[in-house]
Parts: sequence; C-alpha cells; structure tokens
Amino acid sequence: MVKTRKIIIGITGASGSVYGLKLLEALRSFSRVESHLIISDAGRCVMDQEIGGDVIERALSLADYYYDIRDFSAAISSGSFITEGMIIAPCSAKTLSSVANGFSDNLITRCADVVLKERRKLVLLFRETPLNLAHIENMYKVSNMGAVLLPPVPAFYNTPKTLDEIILHAVGKSLDIFSFEHTMFKRWKSQ
Repeated sequence: MVKTRKIIIGITGASGSVYGLKLLEALRSFSRVESHLIISDAGRCVMDQEIGGDVIERALSLADYYYDIRDFSAAISSGSFITEGMIIAPCSAKTLSSVANGFSDNLITRCADVVLKERRKLVLLFRETPLNLAHIENMYKVSNMGAVLLPPVPAFYNTPKTLDEIILHAVGKSLDIFSFEHTMFKRWKSQ
C-alpha cells in the first residue's frame, strides 16, 4: 500500500517524551501515513531518563524514516519535499524560541521553519510551566506565524482513569489538527 500522508515528528529535550513515543505508535496504526522522525540530543537523554529501557530503539522502529539532528541535507529539510506538516512532541522552550525567531540551528528547527514558510501545519506540544514572558512572547510569535500551540494540558471531562488516557488525549488532539480519525479519547457531548 502506498503511503500518501507524510508527517514529520520532532522529539526535543522537554519533559514528556512519552508524548512523542505515543504519537509514533498512533501514526503507525494508520496504514497510509509515513512518519519522518528527528530526535534531538537532549530529547534522547530525556527519553532515556523518563522511559528508559530500549525506548530509543522502540521510537526508531516505529518511524518509517529517521534523521540525525545534524543532517541538513535530509530531504525533509527542503520545501520541495511535500509533507502535511510537523508535530514537535514535546517541544522544549529552546526549540520554541528557535522556531519563533527563525533560528534553524538543527534539523528539527529547520523543518519547522520549512513547514511554516510552505504554509503547512506545525503543531507544538510546548512543555514548560510556569511560563515567563519570553515563553509567552515566543508562543505569540509562532501562533502569528501559523503554528498551533497545543500544550499537553489534561482534560477531565472524559473522566480519565489512567495516566495513559491523559497522554492519549493530548496525542489525539494533535491528530485532530491533521484530521485523522481516531478513538484515542472520549469526545465531549452535551447531555
């Protein structure tokens, strides 16, 4: 089967690397989706600390393609490589700042820059709290550029019973931006 939908996934050094891993698992379940993964050096460290085991190998096995963070010659670094967009999960404050200020110093921030300039979808699961003024200003900048800020804030209307359900809600909200049909969380319906 030909994979017709291409999505770039960036995992950075913010806490919450499980969001990126669960996102890769979700994308793997869609037969027509081709995932392109980049993990920052700090992202690798955080994944190892937060999840451990063979988490890096697991993430790489879930992705269709993997790129080194320093590989600026990767096909995904060009606007001529057609994707639907990019999800950075989790997105660190450093990555947010780089994207907001056009500082493409690695493949994740270069791809985010390309996605924005090509008017494709960019979703940032920004993982920082509390927020300082620099965070707020950078969130304002990327929002004005067309990015979607999706901090993984838990929802309780769906009465989650497990941590996994809370995580999957944020992952599902990311998939909603790209119009993927899924059942990762119970949707709100009025009585």
